[in-house]
Amino acid sequence: MLLVGLTGSIGMGKSTTAEIFRDLGVPVHDSDAAVHEIYRTTACDPIRSLFPEVVHHEGVDRKALADIVLSDPEALKRLEAIVHPLVSEHRRNFVRARAGERARVVVCDIPLMFETGADRDLDLTLVVSASAAVQKARVLARTGMTLQRFSVIMKKQMPDADKRRRAHVVIDTGRGLPAARRQVMDLLRALAARSQAS
Repeated sequence: MLLVGLTGSIGMGKSTTAEIFRDLGVPVHDSDAAVHEIYRTTACDPIRSLFPEVVHHEGVDRKALADIVLSDPEALKRLEAIVHPLVSEHRRNFVRARAGERARVVVCDIPLMFETGADRDLDLTLVVSASAAVQKARVLARTGMTLQRFSVIMKKQMPDADKRRRAHVVIDTGRGLPAARRQVMDLLRALAARSQAS
């Protein structure tokens, strides 16, 4: 089984690309969805010990938590020390289950793949990218997004150029959905050919 890591900066089309893989029958572990799940379950108690005001009967209030940690680097580090190991465990369980189903390729959608060193556990790393103008337009079109919030998020992420340099494969999402889909299909064909040759 081949483990493919998928990442990309905010607004670059990572979620859309993950959906393309799913549409093509490839299992995808979504780290953001895993965070949503653990914020309702295993992360509640440890987060409550640090930020009691953000945990309610339904779980962690993500917006209230983001308001705290986006402006406080130390608080963000403490949160990541809780969340990253739980998400990694969730991903390992997903991969084990797909191995049991004899999946040939599994995609792991990991927003902070290079920043957290998760790429070390993967066979292939894939970065989605687009021009800075396309990225900005996409992000600012999101509900509740502001230039200031966008700027704060960008400062916390590895620059796109660095991600592209470290990746095995770059998918250009700036040319629209059909072009991105063709690139994903080309990649899957190449991986299948490589698997048959080995």
